Amino acid sequence: MYETLALLALFVLVYSSVAGAIERTWISGPIVFTCFGLLVGPMGFDLLNWETDREIIRSLAEVTLALVLFTDAAGANMAILRKTAKLPVRLLLIGLPLTILFGFGVGVLLIDELSLFALALLATMVAPTDAALGKAVVTNASVPDEIRQGLNVESGLNDGICVPILFVFLALALGKVDAAGPWTLAMKLVAGEIGIGLVVGLVLTIATAQLLKIALHRNWLTPTWIQIPVVALALGCFALAQLLGGSGFIAAFSGGLLFGALAKDERDKFLLAGEGTGDTLALITWVIFGSAVVAQAVGKFNGAILLYAVLSLTVIRMLPVFLALTGSGVSTKGKLFIGWFGPRGLASIVFAVIVLDSKLPHGDLIAMTVVCTILLSIIAHGLTANPLVAAFAASIKRSAGNTVANKQG
Repeated sequence: MYETLALLALFVLVYSSVAGAIERTWISGPIVFTCFGLLVGPMGFDLLNWETDREIIRSLAEVTLALVLFTDAAGANMAILRKTAKLPVRLLLIGLPLTILFGFGVGVLLIDELSLFALALLATMVAPTDAALGKAVVTNASVPDEIRQGLNVESGLNDGICVPILFVFLALALGKVDAAGPWTLAMKLVAGEIGIGLVVGLVLTIATAQLLKIALHRNWLTPTWIQIPVVALALGCFALAQLLGGSGFIAAFSGGLLFGALAKDERDKFLLAGEGTGDTLALITWVIFGSAVVAQAVGKFNGAILLYAVLSLTVIRMLPVFLALTGSGVSTKGKLFIGWFGPRGLASIVFAVIVLDSKLPHGDLIAMTVVCTILLSIIAHGLTANPLVAAFAASIKRSAGNTVANKQG
């Protein structure tokens, strides 16, 4: 235990000291974290002696994702979000179902071993995008506000929306649908997961905001303790929603949005520690992913898995986004940019562990495909984030300059 703790603590110390320099390069944090995990894991020096089981990985990924979702939502600009709400609505209501449908269709063509319901399950597992992996894009001021807020809201809500869909397809794949039928099961799961998640997130956040308002007015919060409420609220929203049968991810994101609106004057003070905690948990999660998951999975990849993973990050994601945004006013370059930056990460890890624990036939094949997709996403989206953001921002400036020149002419 002490060896593992020492490795992780020293790595966090070193990385936190140079994080700003690394973020300005082509190399993203998750690439560094995963590579370090590979280096100290069984494929490298075999120094990470932590016997990591699925439950630990799932719990850590869930908590990390909940905290990141909350802080990202709380930091959103609500005025801009209200003006640009149509973009994430299109991505969620049109783009997400099309992505699952396209993923199912490609799976039918490429993977013979899986049943139709298992293929639908796989398509659902790799559909949600990751707020943590996409942070380099959604926080960069060079990207137009409409696109940044759209990607942020999409990544905040699509994993919560996918949870009930995942359980429906998993029940169908396992043959556990009762006499009421799959549609009744689907309606119950969707209504329960999303409804309970929203109620928990909103009610708990309103109560917390009122408590903090009183505490600030009476000067009860010290400089030390003012850093704690956001972390506690984010985890409270997530855990209570999960306990009551709802989606903790929906609760965390909706709670974050409301908290940012209610506490906008003191928002930055409250969020600072939460963002740092989320980044640290993400670092540890990706180190464990590299050492305990990727190290065991690499040798099991085959041609069909690799091809599906590549298509999942390109055609399966980008074509539905392009179709969903048709007529939205977003330029072709903007559609391609949004389509490309749909990284896969923490939510897909959680889904993979759920499927493995279900003992679904060929569940290991599904999990390997998900792991391959996440690994390629870490590399591809990490290496292209800063260069493509710069290129996209430059193209916008050129277009604006040409428009001004044409008007003057």
